[in-house]
Amino acid sequence: MIVTLTLNAAVDKAYHIYGAVEPGIVMRVHTCRNTAGGKGLNVARVIKLCGENVMPSGLAGGNTGALLEALAYRDGLNSRFVHVNAQTRCCINILDEKNRSTEFLEPGEEVTGQEIQRFMAEFEKICTDAEVVTMSGSVPKGVGKDIYRVLVEKVKGWGKKVILDTSGELLKEGIQAAPHMIKPNQEELGMLLKRPVTTLEEAKEAAMELHAKGIGYVVVSLGKDGALLVCDQGILHGIPPRIKAVNTVGCGDSMVAAFAVAFRRGYTAKESLKYAVAVSAANALSEQTGHFEPEELERIYPCVRVRDLAVSESYKRF
Repeated sequence: MIVTLTLNAAVDKAYHIYGAVEPGIVMRVHTCRNTAGGKGLNVARVIKLCGENVMPSGLAGGNTGALLEALAYRDGLNSRFVHVNAQTRCCINILDEKNRSTEFLEPGEEVTGQEIQRFMAEFEKICTDAEVVTMSGSVPKGVGKDIYRVLVEKVKGWGKKVILDTSGELLKEGIQAAPHMIKPNQEELGMLLKRPVTTLEEAKEAAMELHAKGIGYVVVSLGKDGALLVCDQGILHGIPPRIKAVNTVGCGDSMVAAFAVAFRRGYTAKESLKYAVAVSAANALSEQTGHFEPEELERIYPCVRVRDLAVSESYKRF
């Protein structure tokens, strides 16, 4: 089984409007779709589509938290959230008639130290049958920036593989515990290492540096150019076929989900990367976030190329 953790879960509201967003006027919503949101929930939906057992977890509170759990159940997810007093946040995505996106992301209400300690105790029970645990996204107020470092250390101590997908100080702290895999994009990688990461060569050098610190799989998502993987098996670049993307939101979460599935199934590094790039590309063809059509994945998978990048002298130095 795979457990996905979302500490700052949300009810995602997609508002579809006619015309463009204009400040200072009343705008009427044409349609609204509510979804159990947060990066880890996207990961969970994709894992389920891939055919693996998954249990979403995290913090949920108030009426919005109850709605979150109901929406997860609607999606066929057997979730196990730890309840807190803080109201679960809402995140609003306004989509105009040209499919341009304007997002309003609530920060998440404050949780108490006592609630965090209770979560820690419950999370060990939640992870009992898990082989892989994913940890994704931001954290609500009241949660320390070292939370992922602490959780990664605990989950590794329980003998599970851990994938960490976050950014900023949370990622900086989290990598100190050497998770099995991280998946920054180029911007996040640049912020972490405090230098520009804009080219494939710069991404490769940065990923090699992090791999040398004990992180087993360093995956750098490259948007339409696929993903770069640095691991003990080498340096690999997964390249998707050209597609006409419909919705790129959730592609990174889909990639995390696919790697979690690949680890659960014991795929090789090359097989894992090819599968993850294909799943991510299939997600980009769906209007829904954290979703793909199985026939699209079957069509895309054979077209994904994985090339071995030459080991550079800089890699040998680390």
